[in-house]
Amino acid sequence: QVLVVESGGDLVEAGGSLRLSCIASGLTFDRHSMGWFRQAPGTEREAVSAITWAGRNKYYASSVKGRFTISRDNDKSTVYLQMNSLKPDDTAKYYCAAYGREYSVDHWYQADSYNAWGQGTQVTVSE
Repeated sequence: QVLVVESGGDLVEAGGSLRLSCIASGLTFDRHSMGWFRQAPGTEREAVSAITWAGRNKYYASSVKGRFTISRDNDKSTVYLQMNSLKPDDTAKYYCAAYGREYSVDHWYQADSYNAWGQGTQVTVSE
C-alpha cells in the first residue's frame, strides 16, 4: 500500500518562506513523477508543481513560477516544495501525490493522473 505523508505547513507572514516535504513509501519512488496540489476552502484543487521521476523536468503553475521550487531526493523517497515570497493567496492545504503510471508525467496538472495522495499540510499566509 502506498503511503504519502506531507509536512512543513505553517502560519507565515506575507513575504516569508516555507519548505514542504513529502515522503512516499510502498512504491518504487524513483519511477514515479510526483506532484504538489493545493486547495483553499470553497475552491477546486489546483496543480502547483510536479517533478519527473529522475528530477530532470519540473513544472509549475503560472501563479507560483519564480517563487516556488520543487525538488526530490530519491535516496530518501522525498519530494520538497520550497516556497518563497509567499502571498496570502497561497493560503491553502497542500497535497503531495504520486503519479499513477511509472516513467510518465503526460498530464502533470490533472489530479486524476495521480493515484496516491497524502492527507495534506496547511499553509496559511497572513497579511
